[in-house]
Formats: sequence, C-alpha cells, structure tokens
Amino acid sequence: MSGQRALPEQPSLRHLKLEAKRRLAAGEFSTLHGSQLAVAREHGQPSWTALKAAVDARGPAGGRAVDQLRWIAARFGDAADDGWSAPGEQELRGHFTDEFLAHVTPERLIAMFTAAPSELREELVVITSSPFTAQCRIAGRLVAAATEPTPPYRLAGMQLRQLGERVSDDRTASPDTVTEGDAPDAVAGIAAEAIARLGLPGVCLAGRVRGEPGWAAATGWADLDRAEPLRPGHVFPAYELTMPVTAVAVLRLVADGRLGLDQAANRYLGAVRLADDEVTVRQLLSHAGGVTGPQPPTAPAVSELPAVLGPVIGCAGRRGTFLFSAAGYAALGEIVASLADQPYPEAVSRLVLQPLEMTASWFPTSWPIPGQTPSPVVTCYDVGAEGVFEAVPGHLPGFLAAGGLWSTAADLARFGLGWRSLLPRQLADQALRPHVATAAGPMAGLGWLVNEPIGLAGQAGGGAGGAASLIVTLDGRRAHAALANRLIPIEPVNAAALRAAGGLPPAGAGVH
Repeated sequence: MSGQRALPEQPSLRHLKLEAKRRLAAGEFSTLHGSQLAVAREHGQPSWTALKAAVDARGPAGGRAVDQLRWIAARFGDAADDGWSAPGEQELRGHFTDEFLAHVTPERLIAMFTAAPSELREELVVITSSPFTAQCRIAGRLVAAATEPTPPYRLAGMQLRQLGERVSDDRTASPDTVTEGDAPDAVAGIAAEAIARLGLPGVCLAGRVRGEPGWAAATGWADLDRAEPLRPGHVFPAYELTMPVTAVAVLRLVADGRLGLDQAANRYLGAVRLADDEVTVRQLLSHAGGVTGPQPPTAPAVSELPAVLGPVIGCAGRRGTFLFSAAGYAALGEIVASLADQPYPEAVSRLVLQPLEMTASWFPTSWPIPGQTPSPVVTCYDVGAEGVFEAVPGHLPGFLAAGGLWSTAADLARFGLGWRSLLPRQLADQALRPHVATAAGPMAGLGWLVNEPIGLAGQAGGGAGGAASLIVTLDGRRAHAALANRLIPIEPVNAAALRAAGGLPPAGAGVH
C-alpha cells in the first residue's frame, strides 16, 4: 500500500486516536470512522479493530508507571468534551494507592487533571523507565511516577514539574559559569543546557578524584530579586543526601563497638520506639525494616522528634522488602544522638562533617535566611502558573537525620570521596554491598543505592525548592555532586558531568 507506515516499537493507541481526530478536524475525512480506517490501513491493518489488536499485542510500553500515566492521559484528555464525566473515588482507587490519595485527595487530583485537558492529548514521551518507575515528558512538563511493586500496580507517587520551555522569567539571563579548580571543559555547557531545558534558577556541580584536587562550577542565580549570581560556595538544602551521612555516623558507632548492625533497633531507642521489636539497625539503614511512619512534616523550625512522630513509629510494611522510609532514618538519628550523648546535629558534625573538613555543611534548626548565615545560602524557587519563578516558603523537613543537611556541591563531593576513610574497610564494603532490591532497579545498600552493573552508587532527592544528587564510583576513585535551587530531578545532569570527566560509560545514565 502506498504510504504504509510501520508501528513504532512502543505504539500508543491514544496517540493514533488523536491523529485520527486531528485529521477529521482538518477536513481530510467526513467521519471519524473514515479517518480511523485510513490510519489503520496506513499502518498495514485492515480495520481500526485490527490496529487496536496490533497495539495491544505489543503490551504496555515502558513499564507499569508508564502504563498508569497513559491511563491518566486517556481518561482525562477528553475532559472538555460534552458528555465527559469525572472518575469516581472507587475508580481512582483502582489507579492510585490509598496512601497517595491520603496526601492528594480525589477532588484535588480531578481538578489538577482537568485544568488543561488539551495538554494531556499531547504525545507522552518516555525519558527513562523501569518496571515500576518512569520519567516522561508531556506538553512541556516533566512527569515522574512510581507504582507499587505488586498488582494492581497503582501509582504510589507522582510529581509534575514545568520544563524550561514553559518558564518565561526576565530575571534569568544566566551569567557566565564560575569555577573553582580544574573543572572539565564540558561542565559549563552541561550546566547551561540543564538550566535551559529543566528551567532552573541555578545549578552547581562538583567533582573529586582520588589523589587530585577537587573542582566546582556554578551557573545561574542564587537570588533572582537581588540579581545575586550563583557561586560554588553557595549552600543548598541537600535533602535525602543526608541519609548516607547519617548512615556513616551509624557505621562509625558500629566500628567503635557501641552498636550492633544486626541488633534490634529498639535496643538503642528510648522516647521514640519502633512498633516492631524485630527491626534491626541494618534493616533501617537499607530501608528494609517495613517502617511506615509518616512522611516528614515541614515547618519553619525543627521540633523535637517525639513531638513529630509520637512515641511509636509504625511498622506496617514487610521486613526484608524495600520501602523507602524517612521515619526509619529519623529513628537512626535518635540512635546516633543517644549513643553519642549529643543532639543529632552536633553528633553527626563530630562523627562525619568535621573529620572530612566539610566546613560549609550544617543542620539548621530554622530556615536559613540569605545574609544571616556564616556561609551564603541560595533562595529556593518553584515555577508559578505564569512561568515565573516564585520563592518557596521556608519550611524544613521535620526529620533532620533524613533530610536536614545543608551543604555545598564541593562539600558533598568531598564526603562522597572521603567517607570510606572514616570506617574499617569491611564496614565500608558492607555499605556498598547490595542488601535488598528496589522497585526502580538498583539495590539498596547501607545508606546508598547501588548499581553494580555500571559500578556506581549514590543518592538523589529533593524537597521544597531544591534538588540534589550524589554519585560515587564503587571503586572509590570518583565522586560527583549536583545541587539546584528548584525541585526537579537533576541526577541526569550530575551523570552527564561524571561522564564528561571520564567516570561513566557512554551508555550510563546515573545510579537509577
């Protein structure tokens, strides 16, 4: 047949249906049936029904998370059409976990997805995916999603972030990249491209190689209203990068004989305890303790942990199975404070930050205000509805040991290269040994996510107005860090810098 086209590797029936509708609206056909028949025949099928069968035979493209995102696009893309009705709560609970809907109500979900239904008709482009996670692009937005690892594979988490093409802020003309040390030649271009593509006020990258001086590079703005250029010495919230720091503090106490990795964690806890007496310290470190305590609340200032968590931390998950738990790391922070006989920030500073000369890193107990701290701090941003950057409210995570560290990219790279020097080799090796599988693909070690096939470990995270990534090579030779003052995944940016420095194979995309 003239003009026949092959189906792509990952065909989207939704996309083909929209193509038929567009051709009908353009006047190319007088009926939808005629337009659909033409599309089917152009793809070598005798009818629309046969085309649907051919697409279905390919199976869900990209994994369970991509499948759920395509359901959202299909279900809400026609919201502006006459006769469309919103899904009820029961239908939504078939696609979103109860925990997700406890944080984002059905009413809020429906309002969010019906705000611009025409955008859901755009093509969903899969950037990266695993069986249960995905990052996709649609209509100028980045969508990150994760499903539960068992049937019916409902969405357990989702973030939507506007990409650079939707940002239109006159204050963001970027200054030149400012570097310290011998940064790779490609770093300035990597940073500038990330700012334009992801829509970042600023990004700071840093790297260290064993036996060589470190380097750092900053591009963009620390504060837009004050037109303050970003410098390598600016301090950012590091969020989940706090976890490997906490893990090293715990392992130092293990090395000193103060703590047993395979002892019950409740043996060392007091005012706050785990609901399950069987959970071990090792299981807390590897997120395998089944700890289901609450997500960390945010507030302008940090409160005592018992006031945040209550006396008992829930453990409704299955021990031995990966379940990311900030509350589990909050419990580890309590153990560190108790055994060190110091508040957590002071104990971790003594055990980890000071020995590694991380002089620009600290744990603020209230939101740092630019100009009122020993080190310069960034202003953190989100993107408003008009595509303009807006400063976010200054709220800290409630669990210091899970996300309370503020640091520079250079200090984080210093930690990534030097943490092993604080531990006996056997303990350091255990930290990077795979302990339990995660839904995203890498294995969980003790404080690290470990991707053995490409020789990397790391941690990534983010929160209000900030994103962070730390990647280390398993051979201990390299460490790279990336920080941004807007919440959007930046591990690929960090991986690009690592690759440019020769520390990542061309096919590698980061720890995840």
